[in-house]
Amino acid sequence: MRLFKKRLSVVAAALSVAMGGALLAASPASAAAAYNGACGSGYSVVNSARISGSDPATVFLTYNSSTGYNCGVTIRDNPGKSVFMQVSVFNSSDAAKFGHDSDYYTTYAGPVYADARGACVDWYGVSGSGSIAKRGTNCG
Repeated sequence: MRLFKKRLSVVAAALSVAMGGALLAASPASAAAAYNGACGSGYSVVNSARISGSDPATVFLTYNSSTGYNCGVTIRDNPGKSVFMQVSVFNSSDAAKFGHDSDYYTTYAGPVYADARGACVDWYGVSGSGSIAKRGTNCG
């Protein structure tokens, strides 16, 4: 009987470890930021790019078909202590049409807006030590 109980406890421990491993494997290592609606009503996400580094984040490019404006926002995965953040959106054909925001933030930078009707868009993001740049995208 003692041997049976010992084997049963070993099997139970193995199942516990296996189940725990399955639960750990199912959860993502670092969750990507979700768009927070900062650009306002009428704006839909048309592109996004991940920023890796010390403070991972996502830059979201949104568009409002009624106004023809693009909007950008950089959102950290894990808000906390303020870090340097930036978001910029430019009309690729007319650099005078741009939006830019940079400072030390805890959660997100932006929103910023640029009129890019009939043009491509350049957009950038920074969070901590990481950055991303996209040029000539979402033309139209």
